[in-house]
Amino acid sequence: MTNRIDPSWLRESATFSKPVIREIQRAAREGIYDIRGGGAKRTIPTFDDLVFLGASMSRYPLEGYRERCDTSVTLGTRYAKKPMELKIPITIAGMSFGALSAQAKEALGRGASEVGTSTTTGDGGMTPEERGQSKHLVYQYLPSRYGMNPVDLRKADAIEVVVGQGAKPGGGGMLLGQKISDRVAEMRNLPKGIDQRSACRHPDWTGPDDLEIKIEELRELTDWQVPIYVKVGAARPFYDVQLAVKAGADVVVVDGMQGGTAATQDVFIEHVGIPTLAATRMAVDALCDLGKHREVQLIVSGGIRTGADVAKALAMGADAVSIGTAALIAMGDNAPEYEAEYNALGSSAGYYDDWQEGRDPVGISTQDSDLGARLDPVKAGHRVANYLRCLTLELQTLARASGKSDVHNLEPEDMAALTVEAAAMARIPLAGTDWIPGHSKF
Repeated sequence: MTNRIDPSWLRESATFSKPVIREIQRAAREGIYDIRGGGAKRTIPTFDDLVFLGASMSRYPLEGYRERCDTSVTLGTRYAKKPMELKIPITIAGMSFGALSAQAKEALGRGASEVGTSTTTGDGGMTPEERGQSKHLVYQYLPSRYGMNPVDLRKADAIEVVVGQGAKPGGGGMLLGQKISDRVAEMRNLPKGIDQRSACRHPDWTGPDDLEIKIEELRELTDWQVPIYVKVGAARPFYDVQLAVKAGADVVVVDGMQGGTAATQDVFIEHVGIPTLAATRMAVDALCDLGKHREVQLIVSGGIRTGADVAKALAMGADAVSIGTAALIAMGDNAPEYEAEYNALGSSAGYYDDWQEGRDPVGISTQDSDLGARLDPVKAGHRVANYLRCLTLELQTLARASGKSDVHNLEPEDMAALTVEAAAMARIPLAGTDWIPGHSKF
């Protein structure tokens, strides 16, 4: 007699779940770590775990759409002769030409300019399409120095010295050979079609003292005209922010572990860094400890999706936020009309994270000329602008509901935490109590 197991009796292991088993099998089959794009997929505390309290009796709300609520922000007021003056506190993060198509880079510039904010070059240098369509362009100065040249650097409206990235603190980026086209190879001085890996640290300095020297060099190169940002991945943000400030940064960018990437090891994306929520609190503490909060501006990035995320980051003390993955989705990535082509890649619209493969059917994360031609940069740029407008309206709505005439007047006291973890990370009382875990008594 044959024993048959009823499938309903089977119980999946929490330790060796089906995804874990599949990854062990893949590693055994291929003998190399998994490389992918996108950001962390694991569940971690986020800005969703905070809520605004809203104004009623103790605080008076502003009438929506009638009473002014300012959104403008100025970045780089510490030393730069020409600080970056933006209409909204939402900027576009660095995403390279190489990771993205030329059409996508142009669209980001168009979208940002339409609403009066900035975009950022990313690794690999500055393209004429991006500079030509960007009213405010930040030039990233990365460890790889791919595509870096003083001529383009002087064309920038700000310079961002990248020390780390939220998806891979302590690790360098990757650009697989299939995305190194003739043009990318020429810009980066690399052989066509060969995998490249960016360095994890700058070749000419090894610590904060050297960073201070490098910032001075960049200021001299640009005649002290433009702001100098320093970007760090969220690992030890309290110390890293303080060191960046002491080295002379005008602006510090802190990128949480939800930040995306074009390509890196999955083990980095899922297991290195801390959540954006926790990093924001620690970065603000670092600035306050030095007496530099608001004098040195703070930009927070990593998993920003909605106007509520923006409002909560500002309420915790950030001056602005930066978006990356959300901008690509707004541009048209993961579009359902390409579902059949996503299926052919072994994926689906809404799940595609093989950006490193260069076969994006929408034409965004590719160097294939035929695929890239599918993306209309004018239409895609307008979609990005519409998305930024929506985020701004949501931000203003929440600020007015909290009685604020300027979005930068939002404060921690306007919020409550819904979970113990979020309360501890953000140092905001658990809803219905005055309890901050680890910092006050129940």
